[in-house]
Amino acid sequence: MSSYIRNVALIGGTGSLGSHILKHLLATGKHNVTVLTRTQSKATFPTNPNLKIAKVDYSSEQSIVEALRGNDFLAITLNSQAPRTLHSEIINAAKKAGVPTVLPNYFGFGIRERAGNLASCPIMGSFSKILKEVEDVEGVDYIALVCGFWYEFSLSLGEQWYGFDLKKRTVTFYDDGTRKINTSTWDQCGRAVAALLSLPLTKEGGNAAIQDYLNNGLYIASFLVSQRDMLDSLNRVLGTTDADWKISYEPVEERHRKGLEELGSGNGLGFVKAMYARGFFASGEGDYQTGHVLDNEKLGLPKEDLDEATRRAVAMSQKSFEYEV
Repeated sequence: MSSYIRNVALIGGTGSLGSHILKHLLATGKHNVTVLTRTQSKATFPTNPNLKIAKVDYSSEQSIVEALRGNDFLAITLNSQAPRTLHSEIINAAKKAGVPTVLPNYFGFGIRERAGNLASCPIMGSFSKILKEVEDVEGVDYIALVCGFWYEFSLSLGEQWYGFDLKKRTVTFYDDGTRKINTSTWDQCGRAVAALLSLPLTKEGGNAAIQDYLNNGLYIASFLVSQRDMLDSLNRVLGTTDADWKISYEPVEERHRKGLEELGSGNGLGFVKAMYARGFFASGEGDYQTGHVLDNEKLGLPKEDLDEATRRAVAMSQKSFEYEV
């Protein structure tokens, strides 16, 4: 019988994505989970016999190495404000600690040939550097979680993301608003990672195994939807009609160009505007499902309800939600 991953380290266990990975990992009851957290952190964690908290000084490689030692897998979900060098430092520490496989801090639309033209994009192409940081370290494999943009987060935060301002009831459709992209909920991402790490390391018959995904992508999604689909869902959830919304239109390539210009002038939201617009380009990289097979079924992931996810997005928009990965 093939062996399984038992000991998992997680960086970012209190963040928006990391907390969902932690929740679903612990729910399996199959893993011993070590969450690395800053020495000065006041974060609280659930009480669970399979959970260990390791206080780490991220400025000390030895501190990271000691926390990672004895683990079979490392999942990295760094805060967007983390130092740019930290990811590569963690990968090097993982090698020294003997951790064979990592889930890098990469959550995009595809890798290699399935990334399409994204590699030439000034913003989206930069994410490939994250994978290269792992590829350049001999003896460490990776599995990249390909999940698209996060649905509730992207719908709730503001116009620069999916084009919606839920409080003002406005939406900017990119082109005509009907181009579909893949998008995932945080819960689905958490379930996917937990299901992945519950697979055998090597093949047992015809079933999926960890080896199927090494140095490649794990492709999952909650929905394949357009902005028009999102507005229809919002109308069902809120009891509104299109007449209650101010709807405008903008060529998506023009929006992408404006975002890059805003970023160049020092406006950080320009990064968001350009990145999200690029996902809706007619070249189709945002739809990584059509023409391919998602890994949802192999992982046993449930089919989700779009309106329920939209309802969560509306609730998030109504409170002071601060994004932390």
